[in-house]
Amino acid sequence: MANERANAALAAANLFKIPELKEKILFTLLCLAIYRLGAHIPTAMVDVIALRSLAGQFDGTLFGIYDLFVGGALQRATIFALGIMPYISASIIFQVLSATFPTIKKLQQEGEDGQRKLTQWTRYTTVFLCMSQAYGYALFLESQVGVVTQPGMGFRLLTVLLLTAGGIYVMWLGEQITERGIGNGMSLLIFFSIIQGFPGAVINTFELWRAGGISLFMLAALGAVLTAVTAAVVSLTMAARRIPVQIPRKVVGRGRVREGQKSFIPIRINSAGVMPIIFAQAIIIIPGTLYAFTGGQGAAAGGVSGFLYDLSQIFAIGSPWYYSTYALLIIVFTYVYTAIIFDPIDLAENLRKQGGFIPGVKPGASTAEYIDRVLTRVTLPGSVYLAVIALLPFFIFDAFNIQTFFFGGTSLLIVVGVALDTVQQMQQHLLLRQYEGFMKKGRVKYRGRQRYM
Repeated sequence: MANERANAALAAANLFKIPELKEKILFTLLCLAIYRLGAHIPTAMVDVIALRSLAGQFDGTLFGIYDLFVGGALQRATIFALGIMPYISASIIFQVLSATFPTIKKLQQEGEDGQRKLTQWTRYTTVFLCMSQAYGYALFLESQVGVVTQPGMGFRLLTVLLLTAGGIYVMWLGEQITERGIGNGMSLLIFFSIIQGFPGAVINTFELWRAGGISLFMLAALGAVLTAVTAAVVSLTMAARRIPVQIPRKVVGRGRVREGQKSFIPIRINSAGVMPIIFAQAIIIIPGTLYAFTGGQGAAAGGVSGFLYDLSQIFAIGSPWYYSTYALLIIVFTYVYTAIIFDPIDLAENLRKQGGFIPGVKPGASTAEYIDRVLTRVTLPGSVYLAVIALLPFFIFDAFNIQTFFFGGTSLLIVVGVALDTVQQMQQHLLLRQYEGFMKKGRVKYRGRQRYM
């Protein structure tokens, strides 16, 4: 344990000793600082103080989920209120459509040229989504009394212009981080949008303890439970079922022999990531969102508004119907999304082209069926795990009587996944640097020629 801590400390100290990695980290931090700065610049003709007083209306609606991924910029009506979500939505749309339209799937398989064209289509779709979402957000702001100082078509057009420009700029920032920084830019933008609420939530929890709302024992128990849950999420995020693969000995080129290799295909327990939880949330809060648009007049309003009110109460957070339906939707969407992003037939075909095979399984259709059978079995515990992670925070905070802590299944999975991916990329840079140093030290002169020892 002591050696592992020493190695981790040494690796952290070496991050800024490598010029290339240092530049990537500093560039990433600069882009993230610009993003967080823009998330606090309000748009025109909006009374931010009046809007802040209505922040509770976002809870339990689509706006609440959206606001989670943009770091509260939606509640503040800033120029970056849309964040990176339009681009993420456009990417998901093309990912889903690839399972239906052969043209899109062909572009994904055409290498760099196909990816470049698909990226261009994604950008155009992002612009359209930014414009439509900005216009809908402008209408929502106008529906709130006292929020917009000068309502009308001028406010709507200006809001569309500012928020669309902000969304495109955020998309550009994410792409720059991916190309010139460290980690995946889009994921890091969401990552920092989520964790920006952690310090305030921790402070609020300690203030609750100082006010006597919870005891010191409950505070310590809460910290222990959250630490254990985070450790479990890290372990299960990295867990995978390894399918052994054998690549036979092969003669290549002019008599050169490529030795046989043993490898494996990793089938992650959580192949779908956080997307099933997001889809399930988007479905289950539709009644509450529609009711919020009717003005929130309660059951006495009757008609459509009264029906939506009754429906929103049935699926309100904390009700048995909410928990059961939420868990069922997560399990269903886990299977659906895994089937979209993971194609056993393509995997079996690529394995056959490379001359590889799974021991005891015939190449071709039998391999695809075997992979699909393993994937189906592994997805079941993965889907249950997602449902437990999504529902566990509700039970934890009900048990400790805490409603102010910023800790949810969706945010936890995103933070853990992005953090692990970024750390892995940093480790790859450090490892590559070590290899380069080894090769340079091993270079010697031999009869006028350079050789590596």
